[in-house]
Amino acid sequence: MYDAVLFDNDGVLVKPPKLALLREAAISAFEEFGVDPADEHLNEVMHSATPDGFRRVCEAYGFDPETFWKARDSAASESQLREIRAGRTTTYEDIATLSEFDRPLGLVSSNQQATVEFMLDYFELGRHFETYYGRPPTVEGIRRKKPNPHFLELALADLGVEDALFVGDSESDVVAAHNAGVDSAFIRRPHRTDYDLSVSPTYEIEGLPEILDIMN
Repeated sequence: MYDAVLFDNDGVLVKPPKLALLREAAISAFEEFGVDPADEHLNEVMHSATPDGFRRVCEAYGFDPETFWKARDSAASESQLREIRAGRTTTYEDIATLSEFDRPLGLVSSNQQATVEFMLDYFELGRHFETYYGRPPTVEGIRRKKPNPHFLELALADLGVEDALFVGDSESDVVAAHNAGVDSAFIRRPHRTDYDLSVSPTYEIEGLPEILDIMN
């Protein structure tokens, strides 16, 4: 059952960054442009930015979109790397399960490509994955992140499979899997205890070992 398994990263393999950290990074990006942002504009770019929301922010302050997004993404990536180096961001305890899969694995994250690459190297996870994708620090990268299936489809093509399972911790992951024509497993980690889905995943699990049961 399933020719491959694809994983989201943050909230699935590695514990997600704290929102306060992302907020501070977004504020620093605005400060680079000499702006004290309104809360509504700060919220538009600090986490899960959408193309429409980002466009509204740039129009409100007259920002060049590519220049501002690069500043925002750099600040967010650097803050996450500091947390990892300091030991405040860690992997989940069941991460060793990755060694037990007998089918190709891939990773598709909406985090920055540079951040994903650092995490895979720092936590020595790269050896498990035949392909991985993060988001480039560009406005086009915002448009192509999940729930857009773009990077999922690239990973599937890299692995040469069509029948795969995508494991994620958000509604956008479930929708991205649906858009890519693959099944989804929503993993309800502790930070998702009260998280409500308006879409139905193929499976709902609490830990990585359950995926092995699904595969068998």
